[in-house]
Amino acid sequence: MSKFKVTKAVIPVAGMGTRFLPATKAMPKEMLPLIDKPVIQYVVEEAVAAGLDDVLMITGRNKNALENHFDRATELEHTLTAKGDHGKLDKVQESTDLANVHYVRQGDPLGLGHAVLRAKAHVAEHSFAVLLGDDVIDSRDVLLAKMLEVHESTGSNVIALMEVDPDQIHLYGCASVVPTDDPDVVTISHLVEKPKNEDAPSNLAVIGRYVLRQEMFGVLEQTAPGRGGEIQLTDALQTAAADPSIAGGVVGVIFKGRRYDTGDKLDFIKATLRIGVDRSDIGEDLRAWLHDFAKEI
Repeated sequence: MSKFKVTKAVIPVAGMGTRFLPATKAMPKEMLPLIDKPVIQYVVEEAVAAGLDDVLMITGRNKNALENHFDRATELEHTLTAKGDHGKLDKVQESTDLANVHYVRQGDPLGLGHAVLRAKAHVAEHSFAVLLGDDVIDSRDVLLAKMLEVHESTGSNVIALMEVDPDQIHLYGCASVVPTDDPDVVTISHLVEKPKNEDAPSNLAVIGRYVLRQEMFGVLEQTAPGRGGEIQLTDALQTAAADPSIAGGVVGVIFKGRRYDTGDKLDFIKATLRIGVDRSDIGEDLRAWLHDFAKEI
């Protein structure tokens, strides 16, 4: 198998979710529901749809609900079976059978780069994908599959980019880019983590999808703590972009589809509505209600 053939996905989920307190006081933010599925299930489903059914979650304290969600719920399954409620039984078993899910603790909260580094033993010598646990990409839009294709054909690390309002770029990692023959693929010449708006080299923000070579573990091990005293994945990728001989360089895939930052309260509500209006079971009624509600405000 090619060393650039990706089979494993890493999902960092160790964050405390303080923006959603008190809801996240006793429940992981990744378990907050979008309609009737927790956020984390959408992320795992995206990985599986792209052919990655070996999933490693980088967890922290109080994240047991994540493990329970992807585990067998024997008593609940027996109850639903006895009632003959096969529809709900299928929904319960869907997450259990979705992927081969593994878990490792991050330990110290030392940043995204540190969380990714905790995957080294599991990933071994092959490339791997990283999906942030609070970034949801609409299943009708293709991103990860394109990134995997680009990585396998080029051998470069691949990051996902999205145009944002220039006034919001300080909230993201930001990229300087050089065009390629593919209008949706660019070469990364420079990366900076959360620049001041006036210092940002572009309005292309790094969003929560990455495909990385295994050499990036060595880069991360040599990356000093950066912004916020944390080991920043963006800083490690900047090292690779500055000297492609170290870990293969970096390219970006520009995403123009629907992405939901479920770590943000307003975006979480938007995601619920956008997904809900297209659901076959509730979409028609929800659209009608939204139409009437819009007249009231």
